[in-house]
Amino acid sequence: MKKPRKREFQASDLVKSFARIHGFEEKLLAFEVKDFLSDYLNDALFQEIESVNLNKKILEIKIKSPLLKNDFKMRKTFFLEKFRDRFGAENFIDLQIL
Repeated sequence: MKKPRKREFQASDLVKSFARIHGFEEKLLAFEVKDFLSDYLNDALFQEIESVNLNKKILEIKIKSPLLKNDFKMRKTFFLEKFRDRFGAENFIDLQIL
């Protein structure tokens, strides 16, 4: 007699499903972007990132350091394309550096 198969989910699938049901997919995606930045930037630069939010497909990155803020503004197109490549172009229409 065959045993019924258990449905296997990865934790990330469950979290994404929960986020979709409860309407905070944008917040989850913002956390993923912030996690990506923590890997991409060195620790000292990452400490200057105050917050990352996604509001109506506009990614908002708040940066404390004027130098890093200027660097992000100058490379805005580069970063926007990097995020689109990594997380899907359909998720971002613009990037704002605050």
